[in-house]
Amino acid sequence: MSATTKYLISIVGPTAIGKTALSVKLANCFNTEIISADSRQFFKEMSIGTASPSEDELTAAKHHFIHHKSVTEDYNVGAFEKDAIKRLEVLHKTNDIAIMVGGSGLYVDAVTKGLDYFPEVDKSIRTQLNNQLENEGIEALQLQLKKLDAVAYKTIAIDNPHRVIRALEICIGSGQPYSSFLNKNKNKRPFTTITIGLEADRPIIYERINQRVYTMIENGLADEVKTLLPFKDLNSLNTVGYKEIFNYLDEEWSLDFAISEIQKNSRRFAKRQLTWFRKDTETIWFDYKTDVNKIITTLESKMKRFL
Repeated sequence: MSATTKYLISIVGPTAIGKTALSVKLANCFNTEIISADSRQFFKEMSIGTASPSEDELTAAKHHFIHHKSVTEDYNVGAFEKDAIKRLEVLHKTNDIAIMVGGSGLYVDAVTKGLDYFPEVDKSIRTQLNNQLENEGIEALQLQLKKLDAVAYKTIAIDNPHRVIRALEICIGSGQPYSSFLNKNKNKRPFTTITIGLEADRPIIYERINQRVYTMIENGLADEVKTLLPFKDLNSLNTVGYKEIFNYLDEEWSLDFAISEIQKNSRRFAKRQLTWFRKDTETIWFDYKTDVNKIITTLESKMKRFL
């Protein structure tokens, strides 16, 4: 069977738009399994704050890369790329179609396009940047990146210290912009990717996000975060929904203010997600309320064209 007869249906879109529910419906339709490309849902200690699939959803379709790691383990996009490609090789032996879903753009691209090559740089640069982060805060690093690489400043997850430091260390260590190394020498994949996106008007997205945060609080987010207090300095926990509740538990913020900050930061995250995903002009976009049968018909028609 030729490579073009193997497909990966990749579902993207902003947080809280309904990607998980759609992925389960498509997995059931095509009798296949789901690869999760949500980097926050990898960790078994983080369930409520990451809006991980429910028990019903996990039962309805087999998922991979959900809660398979601990926050104490070092797991990065390079490791995920290798693991996901190996899993897809196995899945494609018995099914021509696999589903991938997630809002982490870098992790989605790692599977569909391959990772970019970056030169090795002196490890002391990262140590220096981490010290700068601790002493001056992320804002100073963001401004530094803006001066060295305006393109990266506009496109990476600028509120994520790990991503900012990674971009800066490449800029400083190589003497070239981080963004100049992107999209070169990509690995060819033994499958065809069809990417579909879910979208809605911005006020609808923001309202869905606000409501999801209230639901997380009702479901016990504060208690979940409390169990993670010993690990609060780990990079995996420096993420929306957790860092704000840490401030509440440390009695720096009121719960109401922490909730409003989670909502605000989640809205900002959704905006960055859409900026990232809309760079791919091949993505087929659907309104979040589109009937699943229409999406299935579009996918089947698209796959026939590749035969």
